[in-house]
Amino acid sequence: MGVNLGIDFGGSSIKAGLVDVAHGHIVGGTVAVPTPHPSTPHAVVEAIRALDAQLPHADAIGFGFPSVVKAGRACTAANIDAAWIGTDVGSLLREAFGRPAAFLNDADAAGLAEMRFGAGRGVSGTVLVFTFGTGIGSAPFIDGRLLPNTEFGHLEMRGGSAELWASARVRTELALGWAEWGARVSEYFAQMERLFWPDLMILCGGVSTHFDQFARYLETRAPVRPAALGAEAGIIGAALAAT
Repeated sequence: MGVNLGIDFGGSSIKAGLVDVAHGHIVGGTVAVPTPHPSTPHAVVEAIRALDAQLPHADAIGFGFPSVVKAGRACTAANIDAAWIGTDVGSLLREAFGRPAAFLNDADAAGLAEMRFGAGRGVSGTVLVFTFGTGIGSAPFIDGRLLPNTEFGHLEMRGGSAELWASARVRTELALGWAEWGARVSEYFAQMERLFWPDLMILCGGVSTHFDQFARYLETRAPVRPAALGAEAGIIGAALAAT
């Protein structure tokens, strides 16, 4: 195992870092560029090219992206440009950079990192990893094995998708206090617990850095842990997928 480039796509920025995949840590710091608008595949590849140019050479590239990904192709576009649907992004990256490349769902990437090196390390049974950001991403693990491409953020709640009720974006847009938002997240977690009876739930995304401010408002049967790798989980997991 060597050093891979991990890329994490966000609604406002695309972040990247070189990752020591044997030890699960970023070598040096991270770099970022604004997410292009429109964020078409070509525009995003050029943004990744700009990120790659700022860092030493990586052995391979891993790209975490908010889409269902099957055989390297994006299959959905809930919060992204529709031009991604059907695009063979894995091949696009390999052709653009001349290196091995992996393309996967961003929540799956964060989950891989947290289970290998973070809050889920050594935990058996059922672990549900969630990313709270523009939407709600999900990554379930059974005894350490990932079930990829789940869309638990689209579970129906209050007449719409759960992510329209409890995502971090909703908290910001509605200026919800931690207590009110924590109650919404608890309601969502209760649905997950009724369906899957998890042994542990891990909360990822930028909001995880504020976990101490809303943890007391979460009422769950299973323990909830914040991402141990913080905002770097997606980058680290994407790099791991490229090994």
